[in-house]
Amino acid sequence: MITQKRFSIEIFPPKTKEGKDNLDGVCDTLNLLQPAFFSCTYGASGSTRDTTFDQVADMISRGIDTAPHLSFGGASENDILDLLTRYQTIGVKRIVALRGDLPAGVDGAHQLAHADYLVTFIRQYFANHFHLEVAAYPEIHPEAPSYKEDIKYLKGKFDAGANSAITQYFYNADAYFYFIEECQKQGISQPIYPGIMPLNNFAAVARFSERCGADIPRWIAKKIEGYGDDQVSVDAFVVDFMSDMCRRLLDGGAPGFHFYSMNQIEPVKAIWQNLALS
Repeated sequence: MITQKRFSIEIFPPKTKEGKDNLDGVCDTLNLLQPAFFSCTYGASGSTRDTTFDQVADMISRGIDTAPHLSFGGASENDILDLLTRYQTIGVKRIVALRGDLPAGVDGAHQLAHADYLVTFIRQYFANHFHLEVAAYPEIHPEAPSYKEDIKYLKGKFDAGANSAITQYFYNADAYFYFIEECQKQGISQPIYPGIMPLNNFAAVARFSERCGADIPRWIAKKIEGYGDDQVSVDAFVVDFMSDMCRRLLDGGAPGFHFYSMNQIEPVKAIWQNLALS
């Protein structure tokens, strides 16, 4: 096992009993890899608030360290304070603090609370009880006015009390290394963990990437497109490519990884085993 590195896995809350049963099996299997923790996503304006809480509470009760994602969205401070208190009560020790998104149908007159404010809010009421993760964007947040300003926003989250950051996924290790260098120049010393999103469901990842600003190199897109309906070859290529990129990231000093599992066992398990992470 690679020592002194942190590896974690993201899931999203299920919508149905069948989904819950499937996710329980996924988490039980992936937990055998001994990740540092799982994280569980949180929909716009808390649209999955109850299912996120229930999933986190269930996993905590089974001894699986799980961190809920959290954002203000359209929620009030009292709502968020109540939710944080409930998380503290059930034994949550880590929060992924995000700006989040407004729910569909809410007009632009509503203002989102940025993540630095959420970090400040949590520290105000809970001091250092929670380890706070925030988001980072090696290829720039799509709404950021400039690369320099985006790093300034990240520094603001750390100055507010965040402990570490998890990046948006990317497929170019050099983008991460350059980003880390620029962050260090701005006085950021906290660990920034690369987010790893396997490309097996290429069409879905490509659609999402257009919205979030993550670049898929043209050669990768063409390579996958060339396999057509041969999903076995796609899967093999993705595991090999992602494993090679992850090795380069580790060799270059990355402090670990955060895997976006999409509630699937593979290919996270295959990449994890290729890298001998446990």
